[in-house]
Amino acid sequence: MRWLLLALALTTGPALAGEYATLEGHGGPIMGITVSPNGQIATTSFDNAVGLWNDTTPRWLENHRAAVNCAVFLSETELVTGGDDFALVHWDLATGRATRMEGHQGKVMSLVVSPDGALIASASWDGSIGLWPLSGDVPRFLHGHAGPVNDLAFSADGARLYSASADGSLRIWDVLSGQEQGRLVEHGFGLNEVVLNESAGWLAYGAVDGGTRVIDVENGAAIADLTLERRPILAMEMSPAGDVLAVGDGEGFIMVVDTTDWHIFRDFRATTRGPIWALGFSADGENILAGGLDDTVHSWPIATMDEHGQIETGNPSFLANPDTMPNGERQFKRKCSICHTLTPGSARRAGPTLYGLFGRAAGTVADYRYSEALDGSALIWTDATIDGLFDIGPEHYIPGTKMPMQRITGAKDRADLIDYLRAETAPKE
Repeated sequence: MRWLLLALALTTGPALAGEYATLEGHGGPIMGITVSPNGQIATTSFDNAVGLWNDTTPRWLENHRAAVNCAVFLSETELVTGGDDFALVHWDLATGRATRMEGHQGKVMSLVVSPDGALIASASWDGSIGLWPLSGDVPRFLHGHAGPVNDLAFSADGARLYSASADGSLRIWDVLSGQEQGRLVEHGFGLNEVVLNESAGWLAYGAVDGGTRVIDVENGAAIADLTLERRPILAMEMSPAGDVLAVGDGEGFIMVVDTTDWHIFRDFRATTRGPIWALGFSADGENILAGGLDDTVHSWPIATMDEHGQIETGNPSFLANPDTMPNGERQFKRKCSICHTLTPGSARRAGPTLYGLFGRAAGTVADYRYSEALDGSALIWTDATIDGLFDIGPEHYIPGTKMPMQRITGAKDRADLIDYLRAETAPKE
């Protein structure tokens, strides 16, 4: 078995060069895409899983206890991922072994590996940057940002680390000492993305206000302003050769830029609605991969992007017109539908199916892996317990749950939701 897993891990990823393709199988929105030098593709999702793609058939990696936001390959047989459960997971792809790395107190949003492969840096919404030696030594945490840290980039020699934060700053850190060395940007809006091409002398960043700007990496001087007044910038990726920059925004466009002269040569509406949350390039640089609200990754040949289809939002639950549905259904669509199905089978969603909910003991759906808070719980789902769950919020009603933090404050809204669930989840004869 070991040799088979190793062979799968070393196999070149989906044959995407010059072809339009889709990668299907996740049960929720796509949060991250990364591609190894040999073409393996790893996708991370709101469904708590990591997809490792050989051709268009996924191998699922499951250890995270909440949405998985990011991934980085250490080699063709090693991967590190980070998620909403505040943890990193180090995967041995040959054996399937997963090692959790814990220490953050907030979501892990970005991971980068040092050029020598000895260190992983993590950006977290707890406002810190984690430095994780792959030797197994104790991690260090860099503090100083006044808000969540969203993205990171290493210098070519690994001595410096660049960080983009919701506090609007782009900072430079000395990796050895852990001290801040300076700031290249002090922006009025939060920064979400950073891409560094040190050999070419530039750094690009994307901001909440839709700003996409390129600056000199040495002194912060402006090189190009690619802002198209679409906000926010949510994804940014550079091609393997460094000659193309792709930018994804909250309105569903992918802007493709030639970095040799900074002209925009593609501006593609990639989604029918909703944002672009994840971008990647095929190993040969010919295709752009993207994901958003849909549970499918699309790969477009850059040369012919406009000739292919858009991402159709397969689960437009919280984009639906609220005036077209009864209040109970509206509450379900907005609060529950992205994580739960109403039919038998959990369908790789972030939460278990709600089919047969009433009278069921919590933590007992066979095809779902629960958190310790619910695994073996004595809680029974009834009108009263569902009402209590949304009245004070899952994090207070069931401490330790991986359910998202949310409340339904109106008693009538909760009652309408319960009525809707009772009707829609009842076992069908």
